[in-house]
Amino acid sequence: MLPNIPEIKHPERYADFDLPREKLEYALAEAVKKIDFALPTFTDKFPEHSSVNNVYAAVNNDRGWNTGFWTGILWHAYEMTGDEKYKKVALGQVPSYLKRIVEKLGVDHHDMGFVFIPSCVAAWKLCGDEDAKRAAILAADNLITRYNEKAGFIQAWGKVGAEDNFRLIVDCLLNIPLLYWASEVTGDEKYEKIAYTHFNTTVDLVCREDASTYHTYFFDTKTYKPLRGATHQGAFDNSAWARGQAWGSYGPMLTYIYKKNEKAMHIFKATTNYFLNYLPEDYIAFWDLCFTDGDDEPRDSSSNAIVLCAMLEGIKHMDECDPLKKIYINATKIIMNSLIDNYLTKDVPEANGLLLHATYGKPQKNGVDEMNIWGDYFYMEALHRMLDPDWKLYW
Repeated sequence: MLPNIPEIKHPERYADFDLPREKLEYALAEAVKKIDFALPTFTDKFPEHSSVNNVYAAVNNDRGWNTGFWTGILWHAYEMTGDEKYKKVALGQVPSYLKRIVEKLGVDHHDMGFVFIPSCVAAWKLCGDEDAKRAAILAADNLITRYNEKAGFIQAWGKVGAEDNFRLIVDCLLNIPLLYWASEVTGDEKYEKIAYTHFNTTVDLVCREDASTYHTYFFDTKTYKPLRGATHQGAFDNSAWARGQAWGSYGPMLTYIYKKNEKAMHIFKATTNYFLNYLPEDYIAFWDLCFTDGDDEPRDSSSNAIVLCAMLEGIKHMDECDPLKKIYINATKIIMNSLIDNYLTKDVPEANGLLLHATYGKPQKNGVDEMNIWGDYFYMEALHRMLDPDWKLYW
């Protein structure tokens, strides 16, 4: 059963808004300053997932799920400025991705799309780099080893089949585009079939009737039947974790690009409207959408950056007569304007990232009210989309 598409509660909040191109160009210039500041540190190393006191530590490309976002930021910087130095560094990082997947360094999880799409798929699409293509296909092969055919989903974390981790999470909607791409470049339909089955299993379970989302959904290891929705990084099992809701907005839109499935478009609209309905006065979400103005809780600017990309893509595919299209166009301008005015790192000289006031995992006390690298990446992608609506997706 599909979720309802909620009405926008206060459409006046998303009335006509002018965001001059000059302001977007200013934002890009500020981003480039910070990228140039960080580049000497992160040429052969990569930013940690979250900052500490608004400074990213440097790590190797041998663990985690976030390294691809830095390389993706460099690809956006290269495309938007034409400066070859960003291309040189980004291509120079490709061997580390190939080494990582060949030697199976920190790849025992489902986040192959996050690691290999903004880095290697982008390198293949932009430069035809064969090592990047090989790495990304190997990553797709690795991802499908976590697929359970009887249950119809890709297991997120832990040992495959382990009872305590036999679950999917909404985040994986951003990983399965790697499989759609792999089918395109190899001609092998198995990747796309797995991706689309996982998509349907996920959205059928995590999307509640009111269009809020569960973060994760558990299955029975013996019967393969779905058991219960829960959260890992949200406030409560039944709340709407902001970044999970954002994955639930952008993920279906990415599947729509490949499958042109109206179900995906419906879910994109439903989850996006829910997100917009629960934004506070400055339009930047708290880390869980159950919180609002007056709550003493941190924000998660990264969730807004993700939903910006979702809406900017969705607008391309919506009918001109769809009343939501104008709301989304205005919402993208209003949210981007708030990020530029209030969330950039330009006045924090030590910061080596782009976007302040993001939260990785509040329950885990991990990266709370810090920068995080995926927030920086999706902010750059959103800027790129707004400055060049014809941008060709890495996803």
